[in-house]
Amino acid sequence: MYLAPEKKAEIFKKHGGSETNTGSAEGQIALFTYRISHLTEHLKKNRKDYGTQRALQLLVGKRRSFLDYLKKKDITRYRAIVKELGLRR
Repeated sequence: MYLAPEKKAEIFKKHGGSETNTGSAEGQIALFTYRISHLTEHLKKNRKDYGTQRALQLLVGKRRSFLDYLKKKDITRYRAIVKELGLRR
């Protein structure tokens, strides 16, 4: 299993404020980014895994929605998370 509960708690603690704050936009974006990077590495090795390819596209769309929401609500938090995670947009 690539996403152990300890790793998930670490991501939310770093980006969401606390381990139990799993609903924060920053925590969700960070978790999606971690999962996207993992799936991208998997697809580099397994080019014909179309189920994973679809899951990756859905995750990218969800992350985009969260980023758009955060940009609309609080531009400073949006800029901070984009800079921290190294996202292009």
